[in-house]
Amino acid sequence: MATAACTPPMKPTSNGVFQGENPLDYALPLAILQICLVVVLTRVLAFLLRPLRQPRVIAEVIGGILLGPSALGRSKAFLNAVFPKHSLTVLDTLANIGLLFFLFLVGLELDLNSLQRTGKRALAIAIAGISLPFVVGIGTSVVLHNTIAKDVREAPFLVFMGVALSITALPVLARILAELKLLTTDIGRMAMSAAAVNDVAAWILLALAIALSGSGSPLVSLWVLLSGGGFIVFAALFLRPMLAWIARHSPEGEPGKEVYICATLSTVLAAGFVTDTIGIHALFGAFVVGIVFPKEGPFARVLIEKVEDLISGLFLPLYFVSSGLKTNVATISGGISWALLALVIFNACLGKIGGTIIASLTMKVPFREAITLGFLMNTKGLVELIVLNVGKDRKVLNDETFAIMVLMALFTTFITTPIVMGIYKPARQAAPYKHRKIERGDTDSELRVLACFHGSRNIPTLINLIESSRGTRRRGVTVYTMHLMELSERSSAIFMVHKARRNGLPFWNNKKDAAGSDLGGDQIIVAFQAYQQLSHVTVRPMTAISDLLTIHEDVVTSAQQKRVALIILPFHKTQQLDGSMKSIGHQYQQANQRVLLHAPCSVAILVDRGLGGFAQVSASEVSYSVVVLFFGGSDDREALAYGLRMAEHPGIAVTVLRFVSRSGGPSFVVGDGKVGILMDTDQRTNDENCISRLRERMSANAGALVKLEEKVVGGREEILSVIKEAGRCNLFLVGQRPPVMPLMARVECPELGPVGSYLGASNRSTASVLVIKQHDPFSMTEPLVEEVDEDYVVPDTPMAGGSNSHRL
Repeated sequence: MATAACTPPMKPTSNGVFQGENPLDYALPLAILQICLVVVLTRVLAFLLRPLRQPRVIAEVIGGILLGPSALGRSKAFLNAVFPKHSLTVLDTLANIGLLFFLFLVGLELDLNSLQRTGKRALAIAIAGISLPFVVGIGTSVVLHNTIAKDVREAPFLVFMGVALSITALPVLARILAELKLLTTDIGRMAMSAAAVNDVAAWILLALAIALSGSGSPLVSLWVLLSGGGFIVFAALFLRPMLAWIARHSPEGEPGKEVYICATLSTVLAAGFVTDTIGIHALFGAFVVGIVFPKEGPFARVLIEKVEDLISGLFLPLYFVSSGLKTNVATISGGISWALLALVIFNACLGKIGGTIIASLTMKVPFREAITLGFLMNTKGLVELIVLNVGKDRKVLNDETFAIMVLMALFTTFITTPIVMGIYKPARQAAPYKHRKIERGDTDSELRVLACFHGSRNIPTLINLIESSRGTRRRGVTVYTMHLMELSERSSAIFMVHKARRNGLPFWNNKKDAAGSDLGGDQIIVAFQAYQQLSHVTVRPMTAISDLLTIHEDVVTSAQQKRVALIILPFHKTQQLDGSMKSIGHQYQQANQRVLLHAPCSVAILVDRGLGGFAQVSASEVSYSVVVLFFGGSDDREALAYGLRMAEHPGIAVTVLRFVSRSGGPSFVVGDGKVGILMDTDQRTNDENCISRLRERMSANAGALVKLEEKVVGGREEILSVIKEAGRCNLFLVGQRPPVMPLMARVECPELGPVGSYLGASNRSTASVLVIKQHDPFSMTEPLVEEVDEDYVVPDTPMAGGSNSHRL
């Protein structure tokens, strides 16, 4: 009697090629090769799809299909060498472990308390967006069951098809909304709220589908459901208090104790084991732990930072490859199969888009917004693939049905961004305003500033600069601080997205967590709030989360809507311990240049070298020396106007260095050591008037800490000598476009201008530099914001101290 030979299990590691062994015959080196191949392929595809503004999940699904039997997997040599059948167990195990922790993060970022505040319109859209496609999915399943899926069990097949067609991918939707600048609009808020309800409902339906897909009797399915419900109750009553205790014992500012992190992650694995034992799925347990985990406090953010990069960067793409290896597009052959694919895509769009549009119109949402919501809610993603993979593993979906459903999910998600971009462009509107620069006739009017920063490192200098600028006038300074955050592909981008919706543009930070602190004790917001309480400056914190290619639109739009006179941007280089300046990325420099191009007001770029040290200085201890370099021109006059405002602070001494050329004029150009007249008569007249007003002010206020020094220079070297002598100050104020040729042979940062580039270069000075460009209404390109009458503008934030009642 012949017996079949069993394939021996793979050993973990090899002895190396020099011992005559092939590393690809061993589990660890093969897994390493598979992970590297998957990561490289998916990242390349994501880069290629970037111009189409597609989320990375599209690249990962396509990458999985390409590596599977639909493309590269057609080569048996490739498939047997890189993805042999005996290695798929290891691959699937790694993929599911990564997926387990990823779904814990998804649950961690889904706040059930926010669902309780879901508006009636969003709730109605969510219910219609689930029920109608579920019914359509059941109808579609009947057609598929009678054609290509005759051998599968009917009841679980009906439920799986209904669930697959009714899902909306919350993380993918958030990414698309942020990409299209719709996240903080009314339509974005409704879409996110409806998708959050949809996400929870999808998991409930998935648990039902898994219970029904068991091979036992209906009584067994009932026991599975009841046990799953019991696990949820156990998690809410026992796991949540334990996790809350851990969260309370992880104070702000600390990295989190290793034992607490280990205990939490072990709890995730244990919960997965329990739900897998019950017969639902291990992923369900991890998701529930994430749901019940307390969102308050810093520990949730610590967990995300510890887990997300490894999981979402390396292990999660393996799940898409695992799905791709099961997807064989070649099984869709013949007219009937392709017609069924078209039917599934049509029904998926009909149910989801149609149900959302009907519900939206019923709730009096405008027609265009209703259509946009329909396409947004039709976004699929990871949960869709989870449903399909579970159905495939449990023999509910055969190969052909599985391939059809994967292609449907890919198609519906792919079309979302281009269609929404085509049919819906939210109007950026703001009322016109008068005070768009610091130099103004009405010197007693309020000064509004939009101060942008990238991280907590910029905060001390920014606060010290604000304190120095507050002046002593009856109507002082209102500062809008905007945290510029790059929208990344990391899962915590959703965490940032929720933060932006609550405290950013245009929704105001008025929510409190259980501890009474804003947004879980955000240190940056707390720093500005503490400063506001100790000063007479109104500070309004905001957050902008966008791709670096479009983040300038957030800055410009906010500046217009807040009617600010000055935008302060952080320089794209930061100072190192040795005094050198290191770039944080060329894209940040380009973002600054785009703001300069489109800004509706004056713009300043701050080269931060620690104004007042790297800590906030109290108002009574401010003691700075500020030097204004005045060559002439509108930008230098703006810098001088800002310097004179700073001079109102009792702790600040301002020195104005006015450069005068030996050739007979105060305005000049330096080149090859020669000096010559450059500026027109009007500019020179305005400069003389500005200096005359400065002298009058100095005469009227003999005790003011303002000095005017005229420096007669005849060339570049003499100018550099004067600047070096003044280099022991705390802050330089310079114009971006003074009538001076570059002071350096090579200008790497044209946005700083000829003088600012010299001062901003490494080791040129220890002083911070503020390079200011005055607003010129005649040089504006196509505006990003349409100016309309104030009566037609809906205010996006509370009025700042009542001052918005005047058109400034």
